[in-house]
Amino acid sequence: MGIMDRLSSLVRANVNDLIDRAEDPEKMIDQILRDMETNIGQARQQVASMIAQEKELQADYNETSKLATEWGAKAQRAVTAGKDDLAREALRRKRDNEQNSTVYQQQLTVQEQTVAKLKDQLRQLEAKYQATMSQRDSMLARARRARAQEQVARTLTTFSPMDPSADLERMERKIRGSEAKAAAMVEMGDESFETQFQELDYDTDIEAELARLKGGDTATAALGGGDDAAEASTTSSTTATAPLGE
Repeated sequence: MGIMDRLSSLVRANVNDLIDRAEDPEKMIDQILRDMETNIGQARQQVASMIAQEKELQADYNETSKLATEWGAKAQRAVTAGKDDLAREALRRKRDNEQNSTVYQQQLTVQEQTVAKLKDQLRQLEAKYQATMSQRDSMLARARRARAQEQVARTLTTFSPMDPSADLERMERKIRGSEAKAAAMVEMGDESFETQFQELDYDTDIEAELARLKGGDTATAALGGGDDAAEASTTSSTTATAPLGE
């Protein structure tokens, strides 16, 4: 009955529950499959042995039934021959074989029921084994997804005890501040460059006016010098002409 108990336990086992409780689902599933293979092999041997016993009981039943019939026929011949003692012995043997035949029949009935039950359990175990084999990859994929989700959740918890979006917002503000500083420095550099050119054009109108005024004084001075020379020439001419007049 030990093999039947193991078969029943495996047939009723919830594979998904075992996977949920396993630290390594892949190893657990493979171990379950190996256990199933082992138990299927043992169950087949047990079923084969029970079938062999069933056949032996069937043969014993057939043999005792045949002997009972034969001894009954011998008893009849002994009675016909007037040999009552021989007929009595034949009837005793006929009775013994009939009793044995009844016992064998009862045992055969129980054996047939046991074999049928074992065959059914073996079919269930084989079906469960095939189902587990076909679901192995999908169950492992589920286990890997669950492990990945758990790892992500654990990482997020370790990353920040508070809402991680607060850290992201703080980082975004810091980046915006850096961007603003960089833009301000670029703008200040541009203004300094433009200022240098503006300084070149600073008070250009004043300088032009000054140059004009300077240019005007030079012309006047030149004009004044010409009049003095003419006047001196006229005086010299007059002086030179006066003696001639006298």
